[in-house]
Amino acid sequence: MAIEGTSEKRERRIRLGMVGGGSGAFIGAVHRIAARLDDHYELVAGALSSTPEKAESSGRELGLHPSRVYSDFKQMAIREAKLKDGIEAVAIVTPNHVHYDAAKEFLKRGIHVICDKPLTSTLSDAKKLKKAADDSDALFVLTHNYTGYPMVRQAREMVENGDIGAVRLVQMEYPQDWLTENIEQSGQKQAAWRTDPARSGAGGSTGDIGTHAYNLGAFVSGLELEELAADLDSFVEGRQLDDNAHVMMRFKAKNGERAKGLLWCSQVAPGHENGLMVRVYGTKGGLEWTQKDPNYLWYTPFGEPKRLITRAGAGSGPAAARVSRIPSGHPEGYLEGFANIYTEAARAIFAKRRGEAVDPAVTYPTIDDGMKGMAFVDACVQSSKRNGAWVKL
Repeated sequence: MAIEGTSEKRERRIRLGMVGGGSGAFIGAVHRIAARLDDHYELVAGALSSTPEKAESSGRELGLHPSRVYSDFKQMAIREAKLKDGIEAVAIVTPNHVHYDAAKEFLKRGIHVICDKPLTSTLSDAKKLKKAADDSDALFVLTHNYTGYPMVRQAREMVENGDIGAVRLVQMEYPQDWLTENIEQSGQKQAAWRTDPARSGAGGSTGDIGTHAYNLGAFVSGLELEELAADLDSFVEGRQLDDNAHVMMRFKAKNGERAKGLLWCSQVAPGHENGLMVRVYGTKGGLEWTQKDPNYLWYTPFGEPKRLITRAGAGSGPAAARVSRIPSGHPEGYLEGFANIYTEAARAIFAKRRGEAVDPAVTYPTIDDGMKGMAFVDACVQSSKRNGAWVKL
């Protein structure tokens, strides 16, 4: 398959630990599937829940040795760092408010961190985590999984190659409908923590899905956000965090050209299960990608008919090929995109293990992408409090 180079095939699997992700945790299962898909990792340890009993039962379910199941992440970091066969990397899949404390414990012991997004629950913690990552020899990988889709890589490559000219406009959307009613009051676990400022942070839909849309737009366009004006709402009565946001963006000038952006994220939009999309328009053409049809990228050169580029098909290039596993006509999606981030991280870890420089083609979201996401959320909240005033990042 295209994703697996010959230098990786005989590498010893990376010993992986996990913080969070115990029984019933959706995102923990996704991370474990992603880590297994290309067979580069072996889960050997975990602090899988803040409840010792649940941590132990989750460890048994996953087949972990009882001595490698921990009641808290600090104990896990200390002991695993001392073991001859201790973990080399850790996946952090907890609610946002735990990310900083957990990640810093592993980073300072030289253990690579693969962390779910957003980076942290506050911009202050994000800045401290950035310093911890910069001070560590370990890698920090943020799982903005949508950057792992082959046709997203294709779109980025086309922008970099100048196929659409200088970028003028970036449109990002991420509507959902699952929080249309106040289900957090019914005990729904995912809704409960994602709408709780103490665990999620200052942003609701902006932090949960808005950061994905923003990251996707920045990844494809190659632009850096300079300032924004945001209008945030909590439409559901009693909800403490935003469930809908409209954001206008001004990007930093690139090669003398300025660009504007629009972002809409919502979790109260009936009819939208997971409507992530990005459009990028330049002086010579436009690109459009939606997650509901992830294997297709629409390309429209100005003044010419619309063209369809397919994953592993005619028109797609090396960037898409390097993260494609199966022949054209067979769909790849969410889990594969997630796995691509894990495999790119594995490539970097293997290079570190061998004492070699990481191949420049290896691409994954970093601590800097996480910082930009947290700055985005913070600016949205501040702008909305000021009645949509423009706020510089």
